[in-house]
Amino acid sequence: MTIDFSSVSTCEYADALPREQFMDYAIHSLWQPVPNISGPAFTVKCQPGDHLMLHAAIYRANPGDIIVVEADDQFAVSGGNVCAIAQRRGVTGFIVDGVIRDLGEVRELGFPVFARGVMPKPGAKKCVDPLNQPVNCGGVTVHAGDIIVADEEGIAVIPQANAAEAFDIAKKRADQDSAMTLDEWQTQHHDKVESILRQLGGDDT
Repeated sequence: MTIDFSSVSTCEYADALPREQFMDYAIHSLWQPVPNISGPAFTVKCQPGDHLMLHAAIYRANPGDIIVVEADDQFAVSGGNVCAIAQRRGVTGFIVDGVIRDLGEVRELGFPVFARGVMPKPGAKKCVDPLNQPVNCGGVTVHAGDIIVADEEGIAVIPQANAAEAFDIAKKRADQDSAMTLDEWQTQHHDKVESILRQLGGDDT
């Protein structure tokens, strides 16, 4: 059975993953409302000032992949046409530790791009790097095939080997929270807070 990892908020994955598996909050959806996306990472490293390998990746990634890019933030690594081709080929979205351009076109396409921002000036096409090598994106080491989950709360990187287990933990948390009324949650929360305060000697605060 195929798992829809984006059916659970990235907040719920906090129970399953350490902080190191969540990207820097500066990498965010460039248009609203934020789409919830998930899929296996197709990793790309772009040398400073260059975008050749991302342009190559849109023809090599598989449908359903999320292209994860390590780049700089001085030159745009993609624009509207690159995003349109990626979308046409079934790519789920881009996660870019860097910047893009043609945001209006990308928004109109409805193509999910999470990045640091926008920059009108594009990069060059001069540098070759292997595709699907480990990259650093938003402070997280991402390997090809890792599961990316991105939504308005942030971006989680789930190691491929632990993906099903992480989903089960996150889904359990989501189901547990949704099954409680706010009154029930408040009672449980209050009891927990008071218990911790007593243990730490702060119950008189």
